[in-house]
Formats: sequence, C-alpha cells, structure tokens
Amino acid sequence: MDRAEYEANLRRATLSSSVGSALEYFDFAMYGLMTALVFDRLFFSTENPAMATVAAFGIYGVGFAARPFGGLFFGTIGDRIGRRWVLVATIVLMGGASTLIGVLPTYEQVGILAPILLVVLRLLQGFGAGAEQAGATVLMAEYAPVKRRGFFSALPFVGIQAGTLLASLAFFALTLMPEDAFLSWGWRLPFLASLALILIALWIRSKLRETPSFIQLEKHEQIAEKPLREIFTRGRGGVVVGIGLRMAENGGSYMFQSIALAFVTSAAIGMDRGIVTWGVTFGSLIGIFSVPLTGALSDRLGRVPVYRFGAVFMLIYSFPAWYLLSLGDELVAVAVIAVGIGVAVNSMLGPQCAMLPELFGNRHRYLGVAMARELSAVLAGGLAGVLGAALLAWTGGNWIVLAIYMTTLAAITTASTFLVPETRSRDLLRIEDAVRISTSEEGTATEIELSEGASAQATGAGSERR
Repeated sequence: MDRAEYEANLRRATLSSSVGSALEYFDFAMYGLMTALVFDRLFFSTENPAMATVAAFGIYGVGFAARPFGGLFFGTIGDRIGRRWVLVATIVLMGGASTLIGVLPTYEQVGILAPILLVVLRLLQGFGAGAEQAGATVLMAEYAPVKRRGFFSALPFVGIQAGTLLASLAFFALTLMPEDAFLSWGWRLPFLASLALILIALWIRSKLRETPSFIQLEKHEQIAEKPLREIFTRGRGGVVVGIGLRMAENGGSYMFQSIALAFVTSAAIGMDRGIVTWGVTFGSLIGIFSVPLTGALSDRLGRVPVYRFGAVFMLIYSFPAWYLLSLGDELVAVAVIAVGIGVAVNSMLGPQCAMLPELFGNRHRYLGVAMARELSAVLAGGLAGVLGAALLAWTGGNWIVLAIYMTTLAAITTASTFLVPETRSRDLLRIEDAVRISTSEEGTATEIELSEGASAQATGAGSERR
C-alpha cells in the first residue's frame, strides 16, 4: 500500500484496537467491581456472606479459565486466515455476552439457575476476550512504524485505561442511587450500555485492511498450516517467558481493582465503597498517560529496562501498599490504589504492548501472544480473585498474606526480565522466535536460549521493515 493508505490504516488500526480494549476492560473492570461489592448478594444465598464472596470471585475466575481456550481457538485462526476477521468475531462474542449479563435474573428470582447462567455468560465473555487483546496487540505491532513501535503499540492500551476509567465512573454514579434501586435494576445499566461499543468497534473493523506482516506471509506462501503444533514446539520459550512477564502486571492489576476494594470495604475495615472506587478511577487516569509514555521510553531505552523498572517498583511497593490499605483511611486507600494501577502496573503494560509480539515469529505470532497473555491471565488475574477472596475469608482480613502474594507475583516477573532478550526494533517478518527452548536429541527440553539477532543491535537493515 502507498504511504497515504498506510497512514489511514494505521489510524483505523489504532482506533479499532482502542475501542475493543475499552470494551473488554470496561466489561472486566465493571464485573470486578460488581463482584467485589454486590454480586455476592445478587447471585448467591446471603446466609454465609464470606462464602458468597468466595463463590462470586470463583465465577470471576471462570472467565479467566475460558480465556486460554479462546486464545487457542481464535489465535490459530488468526495465524491461518488473518488478524482482521478474528477481531470482528471476538468483539461480537465478548460484547454480546457482556450485554446479556445485564438481563440475567437474580438468585432471589430463580435460585440456583442465576449463578449457572452467570457462569455460562462469563465463559463466553472470557472465550471471546481470550483473543481480543492478543489480536489488538499483534495488529498494532505489525502496523506500527519500527522506530516508534513501542509508542504506537501502547496507544490502543489507552483504551484499557479508558475502559477501566469509564467503568469506575459509571460504578461511582450508580452508588449514588438508592441501594434498593441499585440492587434491583441499576447494576444492569453498564452491561447493557456495552452494546454501543460493540457497534462502534464493528463499524471501524469492517473498514480495516489486513496487516502488512500477514500480507507478506500470504505473498510468500509461508502461512503455517498447523500453528498450534509450532507454538508447542518452536514457540514454547516465548510462551513461558511471556507468562512470567505478565504475572505482576496482570495479577497486580486485578488485585488493586477488585481484591483491594473487597478488602477495604469489608466489615473489619468498613470504608465507603463509593469513595475508595476513586482509587481505580485515578489509577486509570494516570494510566492514560503512563502507558504511552513507558511505551515511548521503551523505544529509546529498550523494552527490558522499562519493564524491569515496573516489576521492581511493584516488588518494593507491595508491603507498604497493603499495610496502608489496612489503616482504614479512605484518602490514603485511594492514593495507594491509584499509584498501584497507574504506576506499578502500567509501567509494565506500556513496553509489554510491543514486547510480546516481538518475542514470536511471524508464522505463529497471534497464537503465541494469545497463549502467553491468557495462560498468565488464569494464573495471575483469575487466581488473584479466587485466592485473594479465600485469603480474606480464611485470615479474617489479614493484609500480610495479600502483600506476600503480590510480592511473589512481582518477584516472578522481575526474574523473567532476565530471561528475555532486548527486542526493540526486531524485524517482525522474521520466522524464528526471539526466545526458544532448545531440545536434546531425545526431544527433552534442556534450556532456554536467546535467539541470535533478537536484540536491536543485531537486526541491521531488516529492522526498518514493518
């Protein structure tokens, strides 16, 4: 395509990915807020409030459990037929399931059928979301100019912050309603409103062309017939390292957005839910600036140093943050959550947007990114909700165990940054991965190796290709 057409498609790709990210994280942030504060009363028996909270977070985790299967299914299709149409399918599935949550009957109305229906829709929501973010990540990395790939790849993830910000603002507005009205019909409004974002995203994506990298695969007849086999043979190293990189970013995000709110609004501490929700709001507002900023910094300083800064920051921040949350001061809690989301989490998210696609070769990039993102989402994000709620119930709201859990996630990610090569400016037309697991003659994995030429210094003239 000529330059004018390329720039037009770059704008469409950015807008398309941003709207999809906004929809996904509006739905997931809203679901997390509702889970932390009201879903235990709406969809479960209230005879045992602590167990109702654990059950509510269990269904929250079900959505994460479905995501790897969605990533596996749609990622395989994305590497075989292209990125564009998969993104159309995922937005319909994910958004449609979210909209239907808004019309579900409650436990009081239909009993046990209520949580069963919620599980089904949560599974569909997670199945669609399993490839949505991976697709947006790959789409932008493959469209972006090489020397500014970190910045452009991070722009759609401003949609994550916008979606989270919109969810927290909407939830705060709903908390101003009389509680009876909120519990009877007010909670449904945000889920029903997601239909508008679906229609906008569909209209934009219908006008988008396929990415330059995938077009080159078609042109040279290099499309993988069995990308699933490739990812479990050649691509395992990138998936393993990618999971490690995501543990603190993904797990920390959901701990600050949901577990922290459940912790500070519990009977033991008793903060006002409407006030502390502003922590998520301000954190997302900070993220609108910190995500593209750290993405741009990764273009100048490298992906690894910027990513490592965020991981180490969370490592140091975990214990002071949970201690301060335990003090019962609402303004302090708002500040702690805002810094946790806006700085600790998003300092990793910014460089990650380009880094994950750069880890994988062109033939199985979509599937590789999807697997790294979604397996980590189960281990970090989904487990954070279930384990965090269980820890709150079992320890009577002990902040130390939550701090230990977050510190562990941050330590895993910090260690993972020493296993990944510098991928800045890597040529995305390359077939081999930046990280690979070498095997012995017997086929047993023996070590993780850094692929030669993966660093920016080794890409040479090839780094100028898109």
